[in-house]
Amino acid sequence: MPRRRKQFPCGHQGYGQVCHRCAQLQDAKAREATEREQARLERQQWQATFADDLIDLQGLPKTIVLKARQVIAELVAGTDYRQFKGKRLNHDRSIISIPLTYDYRLICHDVGDRIEPRSVLSHEEYNVKKPRG
Repeated sequence: MPRRRKQFPCGHQGYGQVCHRCAQLQDAKAREATEREQARLERQQWQATFADDLIDLQGLPKTIVLKARQVIAELVAGTDYRQFKGKRLNHDRSIISIPLTYDYRLICHDVGDRIEPRSVLSHEEYNVKKPRG
């Protein structure tokens, strides 16, 4: 005696007690909703970390933000800026440029006994701001 396919209320046909196609869709939607919620929470946590920064790092790539925070923390702890290949600018010796990557620079000012971070500039912004000889 062959089994008969039955019609589920959703319109699909099958042999079981529930429509497995609709059950899979519901599971996928639930999984997607939890992933979206998780991503939203991670974004909020990431944005909350900017409140503790000495300078504005928002809008920069995540790797640059992490590297800048590390360098700033070590500068505040007393590490010499030359450890990070930092150099004083020729036109104003109180300004120090520390490369974070090939594309970004941390600009600091020498204020007597300490180095004070001021901003992070992209390579293009950095080249535009420094005066030509």
